[in-house]
Amino acid sequence: MDDRQIIAMLFQRNDHALKEIALKYGKLIFRVADNILCCHENSRECVNDTYLAVWNSIPPQNPNPFIAFICKITRNLSLKKLRDKNALKRRSQTLPIYELEHELSDCSFEDKIDARELGRKIDSFLDTVDEESRVIFVKRYWFSDEIAEIAKATGLSESYVYTKLSRTRKKLRTCLEKEGLM
Repeated sequence: MDDRQIIAMLFQRNDHALKEIALKYGKLIFRVADNILCCHENSRECVNDTYLAVWNSIPPQNPNPFIAFICKITRNLSLKKLRDKNALKRRSQTLPIYELEHELSDCSFEDKIDARELGRKIDSFLDTVDEESRVIFVKRYWFSDEIAEIAKATGLSESYVYTKLSRTRKKLRTCLEKEGLM
């Protein structure tokens, strides 16, 4: 079943749409959640929360592309759950997004720019890099994939992936500096 049909079913409030989402995107949703939470139980809970959020969001929203909409919901719910969990205790594992924070550590953009604008700047920046760099960057910093997973999925060596990520982060930093954000 294609995404338009699933969305149409959601507009009709047909609960079979949730089963179709689970069949088509369930593994991806779980992977996004589990890459952030590193706990199967919490990830399964987040997957269920994603289905509920999609149900509550459509209608009125009519997302296109649907997969990005679902992944964004999953990622946001996972990050919220992680923040809540970390409020109770500190986590030893570092999320990939903190690699970016480290690269941009002396950046004063918090005072100059909000998160949405930063997101637009990063999107704009990613349009300027080659496809391979963009895919690696998104897999690491959006989907929170491990370096080994990215290397396997792209057929590249882990050291090459590390190098690509490092160079892309440096290019991002340079781009933000040119725009006066650092």
